[in-house]
Amino acid sequence: MLKSMKQKFTSSSKKDAPKMGRDDATSSSGSKAVPTSMGKAATSARPASAAREKPPIPVLNDQSFAQCYADPLPTFRDVPPSEKQNLFVQKLHLCAFNFDFTDPTKQVREKEMKRQTLLELVDYANTGTGKFTEAVSEDIVFMISSNLFRSLPPTRSHEVTNFDAEEEEPSLDPSWPHLQIVYEFLLRYVVSNDTDAKVAKKYIDQSFVLKLLELFDSEDPRERDYLKTILHRIYGKFMVHRPFIRKAINNVFYRFVFETEHHNGVAELLEILGSIINGFALPLKEEHKSFLQRALMPLHKPKCVAMYHQQLAYCVTQFVEKDSKLADPVLKCMLKFWPVTNSQKEVLFLGELEEILELTQAPEFQKVMIPLFKQLAKCLNSQHFQVAERSLFLWNNEYIVNLVAQHRHQLLPIVLPALEENTNNHWNPAVHGLTMNVRKMFQELDEPLYDECKRKYDEDQQVMRQMLENRDKKWMVLHTVALSKAPKGLIDQRLQRYQIKESIALT
Repeated sequence: MLKSMKQKFTSSSKKDAPKMGRDDATSSSGSKAVPTSMGKAATSARPASAAREKPPIPVLNDQSFAQCYADPLPTFRDVPPSEKQNLFVQKLHLCAFNFDFTDPTKQVREKEMKRQTLLELVDYANTGTGKFTEAVSEDIVFMISSNLFRSLPPTRSHEVTNFDAEEEEPSLDPSWPHLQIVYEFLLRYVVSNDTDAKVAKKYIDQSFVLKLLELFDSEDPRERDYLKTILHRIYGKFMVHRPFIRKAINNVFYRFVFETEHHNGVAELLEILGSIINGFALPLKEEHKSFLQRALMPLHKPKCVAMYHQQLAYCVTQFVEKDSKLADPVLKCMLKFWPVTNSQKEVLFLGELEEILELTQAPEFQKVMIPLFKQLAKCLNSQHFQVAERSLFLWNNEYIVNLVAQHRHQLLPIVLPALEENTNNHWNPAVHGLTMNVRKMFQELDEPLYDECKRKYDEDQQVMRQMLENRDKKWMVLHTVALSKAPKGLIDQRLQRYQIKESIALT
């Protein structure tokens, strides 16, 4: 990966930087390469005390910037082993300064100098062991924090109801040529065997984790992808931070659901949680069950659920797979947040519902089946053909059909009226055909029960028609009485309004 990064970065900066050999590639300022002998001479000229003392962390101001970028630092190959740690720290300090990438013509030499130094730091971290000692941990985190922890630009407003991730153009950070290498260096630091979690936790602390979580709202998908990998690695290595990380992610979700309804990194955070949930030991702790119901399930509420629904559904099904008794509260929460006016969201819910029902045992299914199939009956009659079609596809699932068959005496009276309504009135031919297939399946499953429910449905329809006729007759009587008692001018006005309403209704 590092080789590909080097090739990519080198090719993109050929106009600004001359070609350099392997030994002096990282000692360039972007205009002239420093000979190896100069680096050795500079090193040998330093007093012995300077080699033993670690350089202090610089103040990030113009004066320090001018000092750090005045002359290129030597490469690691140009100094003896006793000087390498100090040189490592100096390079970290040099890379702590940030640049304005909105103007590509500004500070070209210094930008290239920092980029080459960052690449050298990553290369140095990959060679051998003993690089990430306690003595340099503070300087490492200082450099990383100076580069990564920044104010994100204001997010662009866009319509989230009909969100399409493939059509949405991502906003890319112009400083990514530097940020990517810093993220790569942070990843190497976290996963390195040299990094002792007991020591590094003083620097990779709760404040550091919170700032990383804030960066998940970045619009650049490349940055969120690195953050996802790094936070997951931190969770795995720093066991002391695990409860805090879960709680902090909870808080991000709470703010997203109940306050802003906008966050760019929900999908990535859910992807991390999916892996974490997969590793939960059995039996599940009450803390984890509470997390499911209080943090995960409310994520079904926002309009932009399509942005992260795949990852959310995976997390929920992981819980139900580990403990089938959770199917009951999960299905009840889904019914609570079931969309009323958003058909695309309803299609997503139906897909997730099928996954959960496949993991639901008969006792839990029995607790929720009545309200669940009342909602499904509404979906069957939806005039949005995708909703009706996705509902009918549930009967292609053998496991769900077996659950329905076991409780057909309770469920067929709920479902059959919706099927009959589709047969008689639905406009879509595909929905009509699927409805006929489901009707036939119920008929073959239990023909006497089907005939009884069909007869009951016909009787109810007859009663409904009679009620409508009686209601119309009562209104006609009231209308006649009103006409006989009201002044003629008022009657003519109301009669005219009534005729207008009737003509609109007929059209």
